[in-house]
Amino acid sequence: MAGQRSSWPTSRKESILTRRQIEGMIADGHTVIIIDNKVLKVDTWLAYHPGGDKSIRHVVGRDATDEFNGFHSSETRQRMNSFQIGRIEGRWKNFLPPIQGGRFRPYCAGAGQSAQSDHSTASDEDSTSESISAPGSPIFDAIEQSSLSRRTGHGVLGLRESSSISSMSSGVSLEPTIKPQLSHMDSRTQAEIRIDLDKYPSLDPATQDDIVRRYRQLNQFIHAEGLYQCRYTDYMIETCRYALLFGLCLLFLRLGWYSVSGLFLGLFWHQLVFTAHDAGHMGITHDYLYDTVIGVVVADFFGGLSIGWWKRNHNVHHIVTNSPEHDPDIEHIPLFAISHRFFESLRSTFYDRTMIYDSVAKISVRYQHLLYYPLLILGRFNLYVLSWEFLLRGLGPRKGIAWWHRWFEISGHVFFWAWFGYGIVYRSIPDAYSRFVFVMISHVVTGPLHVQITLSHFAMSTADLGIHESFPQKMLRTTMDVDCPAWLDFLHGGLQFQAVHHLYPRIPRHNLRRTQKLVQAFCDDVEIPYALYGFVDGNKQVCGRLADVARQAAILAECQRTVAKEGFAAGH
Repeated sequence: MAGQRSSWPTSRKESILTRRQIEGMIADGHTVIIIDNKVLKVDTWLAYHPGGDKSIRHVVGRDATDEFNGFHSSETRQRMNSFQIGRIEGRWKNFLPPIQGGRFRPYCAGAGQSAQSDHSTASDEDSTSESISAPGSPIFDAIEQSSLSRRTGHGVLGLRESSSISSMSSGVSLEPTIKPQLSHMDSRTQAEIRIDLDKYPSLDPATQDDIVRRYRQLNQFIHAEGLYQCRYTDYMIETCRYALLFGLCLLFLRLGWYSVSGLFLGLFWHQLVFTAHDAGHMGITHDYLYDTVIGVVVADFFGGLSIGWWKRNHNVHHIVTNSPEHDPDIEHIPLFAISHRFFESLRSTFYDRTMIYDSVAKISVRYQHLLYYPLLILGRFNLYVLSWEFLLRGLGPRKGIAWWHRWFEISGHVFFWAWFGYGIVYRSIPDAYSRFVFVMISHVVTGPLHVQITLSHFAMSTADLGIHESFPQKMLRTTMDVDCPAWLDFLHGGLQFQAVHHLYPRIPRHNLRRTQKLVQAFCDDVEIPYALYGFVDGNKQVCGRLADVARQAAILAECQRTVAKEGFAAGH
């Protein structure tokens, strides 16, 4: 690790870097992020980051203070100071990261640049962060400024307030002299953005800064209340529950009641995932090594799933929640599409491939609200494939403190298939039919887990409000909580508090119910709507979203058929 540390002297680490200098570094291919007004150049850390490089790439050129502090311990935050190359003064204005399409201008010190190049006016900085960093998006060119005025009284939100909305260079007039004809899908995107702009607080700096300030104050209060401290007695109870379920599986297996045995094995796996999730977020011991070992033992050795794959996937999900191009947790083409934007065959920055809206997708998406539950009950089989792909391709870190994770996980998978595949399915069950029934029941029983995982996001907004939206507002805009009585918390395993969890990922799940009340009060203070539904109502919301997108798919298909017919007729 010593070889990765910055060799910059303390005096240079404290030097003030301008916006143009930082833009130039990013243009040169450097990975530069802002944390607590410190400028960190983390090029050498990308290959070592236990959570993968993609989560870092999504905050390049941004103030990632809240994202970084939410995921990392104080020790890790202190260690990252070795990558500091300077500081910034004043409020940082985010760039659009290169992985999301941002474009940056090279910086040549002393090459005739005036002082104005480094100390831009507000208008120039808008141009730098938006027009240079954002790819063209003609969908929104025709939006009137007056239509985006805010209910909070902070003035009119100009077109350059959002990277999604902005597409003009600094020399182009904001007045829509020629309004392009929008397609149905473009109009839909425009309407969804307008809905969120009207529903949530203004994106102006004063409002967003106030939200961030109150969010950080709440975090300090949560620390003071001891809600980051794990109650290990709760995990003793969890362990007893796991042992009971697995013991009942073995008991009924010995008695020859294979279906019942499979039922209890599925319930055992269902419960294990909650602890693996806690360990993946360092929410148990808050020690990286201990929680990593716990996570691998629980997920890989006993569950047959890769915790490394999950962390690489899940960390990105927490940074770019519900973004169709970037969040792997909602990228399920050709089976599901929770946004009409998937009809455009978007390119996934996580999978580095185009999610083609092909003939299979055109059929499945039209019936996705009917296929939702049948497909999710088979979801565990897909997780096996993704886990092995991650491990065999070596997609996790191969250097640094996480170099051994891959081999530890592979040994865990060998162990899993030895006790489950060989010891139980092959050796303990006498015939093929009983084996099939056992395997299917044990896996189908875990289906509700996949419903719980998707429930908190599938019905929430997928609109991109741009680079000026604060981390807490984005998390609350894209995540819902599920209301349930306290005695059912063991069944939901903390997944019913996903909005709270997205704000403060390292809070132990047994403390999330107490934290929820504090978050609700915070939402009232900053006027951010807090999405809370019962389990049944939440499922209705998800199915309603899927049905809505399915109707849009049907409309698109009908339009394409009509155009094809008219074109054929015109050709004759």
